[in-house]
Amino acid sequence: MISRTNRRIFLKGLGAGVALPAFETFFGSASAKAAADGKALATTATGAPLRTAFIYKPNGVNVDLWAIEGAGREFSLGPTHQPYAKFKKDLHFFGNLAHINGTAGPDGAGDHARANATFLTGARPRKTAGADIKLGISIDQVIANAVGDQTRFSSLELSCDGVRKSGVCDSGYSCAYQFNLSWRSDTTPMTPEANPRHVFERLFGSGPKEERERSFALRNKRQRSILDFVLEDAKSLNRQLGRNDQLKLDEYMTGVREIERRIEKAERFGLPDDPGVEAPSGVPGEFQEHVRLMLDMLVLAFETDSTRVASFLLSHDGSNRSFKDIGVPGGHHSISHHQKNPDLLEKLGKIDLFYSQQLAYLLEQLSSRKDVDGNSLLHNSMVVWGGGLADPDRHRHTDLPVVVAGQGGGVLKTGLHTRVEEDTPMCNLFLTLLDQIGVKEERFGDSTGRISQIV
Repeated sequence: MISRTNRRIFLKGLGAGVALPAFETFFGSASAKAAADGKALATTATGAPLRTAFIYKPNGVNVDLWAIEGAGREFSLGPTHQPYAKFKKDLHFFGNLAHINGTAGPDGAGDHARANATFLTGARPRKTAGADIKLGISIDQVIANAVGDQTRFSSLELSCDGVRKSGVCDSGYSCAYQFNLSWRSDTTPMTPEANPRHVFERLFGSGPKEERERSFALRNKRQRSILDFVLEDAKSLNRQLGRNDQLKLDEYMTGVREIERRIEKAERFGLPDDPGVEAPSGVPGEFQEHVRLMLDMLVLAFETDSTRVASFLLSHDGSNRSFKDIGVPGGHHSISHHQKNPDLLEKLGKIDLFYSQQLAYLLEQLSSRKDVDGNSLLHNSMVVWGGGLADPDRHRHTDLPVVVAGQGGGVLKTGLHTRVEEDTPMCNLFLTLLDQIGVKEERFGDSTGRISQIV
């Protein structure tokens, strides 16, 4: 019999541990009481998990198309925001946030490396192409250190780029600064996973590498899903659930099968050997499919309470990715240095719109998932979406494009546009979010205080 207080449930079968969503049936009052008493970190007032995600968009924005008119609750969105306009009430837009440590100062060129490096740390990276990299702990890892013992994984790091920890990438800066968004310490980046199959196996496979490989080989041999191996266990659990949870389990299992089917379709060029190895080129073939599969993995990780903090580097700053699928064949970085050329500005706007569509997709997924307390995953999350540059042509690290999505279980104000004092450190926002998680710090990065308008 499964304990009613165990909110993280795993099905075991043939070496596969399948994480399930939290169910109302097993959602007792103990966790809610702990949260109310201030004893539980990373939980909402109801005791449901409080999730935090940080998502990075590269190469700044077309600032005219991003611009928001008005302030407070009386504001109108710019063209770039239209894909997620329906979620306006769930969003808080910020103006005047800055990462001053991203500016050149005495370090000269290398703004793209610094944009990436400062985004979650607020720290100035040491300008080196050698092994003596130095930055600072990132905000997601501060959270992971505090609440990581409550979940299967302390944190989740995702990317749609390859993995690079060495070499020179931007004007004398190590590639480690541009290809790693999350940092465990000032010298140790958290290697992100770029392959959705590896993330899927991490969430839905367990045991040593050899055991996972045997399970995966058996699955391929029989042409059956990992989930099919544990279907009988799921049916057994199903008999213990209430009607609402039975429907939730059925929808969840169907959804995970669909995601696995999409991964298999995308990886027809062959399955990479093992997690930690860069995905083969062309898998998935389309960038949007890659992004959305990784977003699906993030949502699954939150839905199953496998982790409560994640970071996602959509693409590194300075990326020169081509967007032929949306009619923009040139490189993103090249286009971003528009020099006010109307044609380049239009193309940059199209790329910005593409990334906005991916945020809209994430919001759709989070809002459509009912959490254990009856609210949506979006309601019980804090999602920071933004980048380390504003106008990329001028390499501006001030007035950054930043959106916070979700109500954090009811503690965050949304449906607002707030222009804080000019050049307010973005770390002030991070320090404020730490408070909501229950992590009390005097400072983080280059913070100078907190942002009262969001709580």
